[in-house]
Amino acid sequence: MIEDQFIQANFRLMLSEYKENKLIEIFVQVDDFCRELEQWLRSQGKYKPIYHGRMSMSEMMAILIFYHHSGYKCFQYYYEEMIRFDIADDFPLAVSYKHFLSLIPRCLNHLFLFSKWQCSQALPADAYYIDSKKLPICHNRRIKSNRVFKHIAMHGKSSTGWFYGFKIHLVINNLGEIAAFELSTANIADNNHELLKEIFKNLKGNCYGDKGYITSIFEELYEQGIRLISKVRSNMKNKLIHLSDRYYLFKRGVIESVNDILMTVCDIEHTRHRSPLNFLTHTVGAVIAYGFLDQKPSVHLPNLLN
Repeated sequence: MIEDQFIQANFRLMLSEYKENKLIEIFVQVDDFCRELEQWLRSQGKYKPIYHGRMSMSEMMAILIFYHHSGYKCFQYYYEEMIRFDIADDFPLAVSYKHFLSLIPRCLNHLFLFSKWQCSQALPADAYYIDSKKLPICHNRRIKSNRVFKHIAMHGKSSTGWFYGFKIHLVINNLGEIAAFELSTANIADNNHELLKEIFKNLKGNCYGDKGYITSIFEELYEQGIRLISKVRSNMKNKLIHLSDRYYLFKRGVIESVNDILMTVCDIEHTRHRSPLNFLTHTVGAVIAYGFLDQKPSVHLPNLLN
C-alpha cells in the first residue's frame, strides 16, 4: 500500500513538472513571436498600442493555448482552479474569470497569426495528407433553438451523418505536423475549388486524400506544385500508380489519428460556446496546442521505396 502511494505521488510530481515545462515552452515561443510582431509593425508604421489591462498579450495567449494541455474540459474550472490557484505564482497579475472572458476576443488576431507562423515552420516532407473534421456547435435536436451561431453556422454532412456547425480542413506532412489549415462552414465541400487553392497556396509536393478530394482542377493544382492523389470511386476507371504513392495512400489513416488527438487531447470539439469569437479562439488555440505536443503520429517511407 505504501509503495503504491509512493508511486502515485511520484507520478503526480512528474506530471506537474511536465505541465510546468510545457507552459514555459509555450509562453517563451508566444512571447518571442509577440515581440517580433510588434517590432515588425513598428518598422512598418502600423503599430497601434492597445491597453490590455494588467495582463500582457503573451500571458493571455499562453493561458488560452495551455488550456488544451491542462486536461481540463471546462475553461472556467481550468482558469479558477489552475491559473488563479495552482500556478498563481506564474500569473501574479491574472484578472478575474469574467474579466478574462471579455479579453479573449482581443487575442484572436495574434493567435491566428501565430498559428499560421507555426504552420510555416512545418518541415518540407515526402508527402502531405489532407482531410476535414466536423465541428458541430450543438446537438441536432437543439439546432432550431441555437441563437449564438444563427445565420453563421450551416448544415453539413460527414461520414457519420448530418450536423450543424463548421469544418476544419487540415493538411499535415508525413511527420504529423500541421502544414496548413482552413476553417469553413459545414456546407462547403471538401473538394471546393477555392478552398483547395487557398489551403495549398504555399505547399508543393504530393498530397493524399480520400475520395472526397477528387477534383476537376487537378491540372491547375499540378501546375501550382501540388499532386493531389486519392482513391477512385467505384464508377471510375482504375489507374496504375507508383509503389511509393500506393504506400502513402495506404497510410492515409495517419490524419485520422491527428483528428482524434485534436478532439480527445486538445478538446477542439465541444458544444458549449457562447460567442462566435470565442469559438474561433478556442479552435485556433487547439491547433496551436497540437503543434506543442512532444509526439505526433507519423509515416516514414521504407528504404526499399526510395
